[in-house]
Amino acid sequence: MEMKQIIQTQKTDNGPVRLPLDNESHSFDDWTISYTKSHILKSVCTNDNKCVAGEPNCCELCVYNFALELPHLPDMVFHKNVLVISHKSGARLEFNPMDALKLVRNEKLDLKVACSDEWKGSRQAADTQEKVKPFDWSFTTEYTGTVNDGIRVEKTDQKIDMFKLMKREPIHFYHDLTLFEDELHDHGISVLSVKVRVMPSGFYILQRFFLRVDHVLIRINDTRFHYEKGSNYILREYTHREAKIEQLRHVPPALFTSPNEIADHLPVISRINEKLIIVANDSEQEVSS
Repeated sequence: MEMKQIIQTQKTDNGPVRLPLDNESHSFDDWTISYTKSHILKSVCTNDNKCVAGEPNCCELCVYNFALELPHLPDMVFHKNVLVISHKSGARLEFNPMDALKLVRNEKLDLKVACSDEWKGSRQAADTQEKVKPFDWSFTTEYTGTVNDGIRVEKTDQKIDMFKLMKREPIHFYHDLTLFEDELHDHGISVLSVKVRVMPSGFYILQRFFLRVDHVLIRINDTRFHYEKGSNYILREYTHREAKIEQLRHVPPALFTSPNEIADHLPVISRINEKLIIVANDSEQEVSS
């Protein structure tokens, strides 16, 4: 396991400020699991709003604004938080906030916000001076990770064996990263996070989007990944769960703030099971056979 801290500097009116950037990596089988973690994205342009798209001196905030074209970004975007799972063949699976936010519905898609009238009313009540924009201000994303061309994605009937994952094993490596978070003007929470753990038998990843709009609904989009040692593929399982608060009258309200507790009380709206096949390994097997 390798861990290091890089210190970045950023200019301010009071001189340079040292900003820590943590990196850690762990090798397992033919894989390297690594993460980068740092501070949140600044809320103002550091170039006095003079940034130009594509220019090398464009500040980090404007890079996001130009790439996403959303009316608003989440309150907290951890733009340097990235989890990377890389294979010796060059195959790569990555989790980053930019790609996740690209899947939030915006004006360009000409889609209505997927919510009830009560939901819209809640937003308006939160800030009467701000007109509800034609984008999904809940920042709901169906992001399931970013893969490169070293991975072939196929539908499968094979499911992740959760009972196998529940077996007690030593944890060789573990980390939990938040990619973005928004408090919805104090009317709930929207958060995307990803966690990874490595055991002797393989590794497991859970990326979770959790949305709670107070008095309206709760939504959880989970993407689970499981790799078993010696395999040439990773299983990926995406589930979308959702329920209106009125459907959860039998559930203690105290559970509404706990994603782990409330998840089992939400009905599954959709599920997708896939295999992420390592192309190089797959080719070698075909040749050898």
